[in-house]
Amino acid sequence: MKQRLEPGERGEVYYEAVSAGWRAVQYYRDNAGRRRKGTGVGKTKDAARRTAKRNIDAAIASDGETFKKGTLLEVAVREWLKTYRTLVADGSRAPTTLDQYERYARVEIYKTIGRTRISDLTTGRVDQFIADLRGRKGFATAKAVRSILNGTCGMLVRRDVLRYNPVRDVARLEQGRRQAPRALSIDEAARFLAMLDGSEFARRRDLPDLMRFLLATGVRIGEALALQWSEVDLEAQVVQIDWTVTRVKGRGLVRSPVKTETSERSLQLPIWCVEILRRRAVGQAPDALVFTDAKGGLRDVGNTGKDLRKARGEEFAWVKSHTARRTVATLLDVQGLSARAIADQLGHARPSMTQDVYMGRKIVGQVTSPLDGLFASTNEEGPARNADTDGDAA
Repeated sequence: MKQRLEPGERGEVYYEAVSAGWRAVQYYRDNAGRRRKGTGVGKTKDAARRTAKRNIDAAIASDGETFKKGTLLEVAVREWLKTYRTLVADGSRAPTTLDQYERYARVEIYKTIGRTRISDLTTGRVDQFIADLRGRKGFATAKAVRSILNGTCGMLVRRDVLRYNPVRDVARLEQGRRQAPRALSIDEAARFLAMLDGSEFARRRDLPDLMRFLLATGVRIGEALALQWSEVDLEAQVVQIDWTVTRVKGRGLVRSPVKTETSERSLQLPIWCVEILRRRAVGQAPDALVFTDAKGGLRDVGNTGKDLRKARGEEFAWVKSHTARRTVATLLDVQGLSARAIADQLGHARPSMTQDVYMGRKIVGQVTSPLDGLFASTNEEGPARNADTDGDAA
């Protein structure tokens, strides 16, 4: 008869042959006395056993939510991600950010600086790690990893494991000189839209109407693709922006609330955009999407961007969906609107607390949109309501 394992104890290790070599399996009891299964894969049995041991060590340490100076940084990162997961469940953090953080932690942290004991974590060591990562993987990766390490070390300070956050004084990451954002001029926008109107591929992908809507509102493409007809008031010529399309691990495409209250906004539509939407609204249910995939479901932001890149041609190779936001901001600035009004239109952070308190966040362009008279459709028939995505968008 096998002896019962006590909390923290582990059983015998046994092995299974897998395509990558060997999988080591070991049962153990966590700090709460629950029997769990730990595994690890390696090219050899020894490598698989070491990986299983490391995974079980991390699981037991994280399960107890207590840390010692000798605890590996990997354990703390896993615990910080667990707390971040709670924030996602509460709706205060984006699930896509969690997916990115978990991937960066798995690929860039656990097998490198994650093997460092918390007591050995210094600003110099973290600084060198981030600098090397910046050189090998680029600015975006280094920035994300730094955010993970900063959050983790901040948690350790709050739990009295570290006296100070060693990431706080790491050298600032410099992205380098970037090309200045470029907007479409009115003439360029007219020619670009005419090109989309004349492209069979663009029409099948429902790009002419989508691009005009972006130019009418300045909304993010994810916000446009999440829009339902219940959020469009054609009589008042107003559209309500509260949702965006995101891809969530294990769930696929979903409508998620926009990130901040600032991003929740009502926008006055130009008359020409209202006419486009009137054509599209015929026979549509209130909960139907305004811009859909071929099956009437959510369109994938990434796939829609690929469609636009394929349709934009050589002359407009620099144009992206985000170019519409820059174009709207530029046009509103030229027309003399305040920075506050432009920020409201785009859903950017509020300019200041004073303005936020004394200036109500109302519908932008109260009577008529400042974008009236621009970018009207040349296609009176209107394109197909559903984008033919060849099954790309789930």
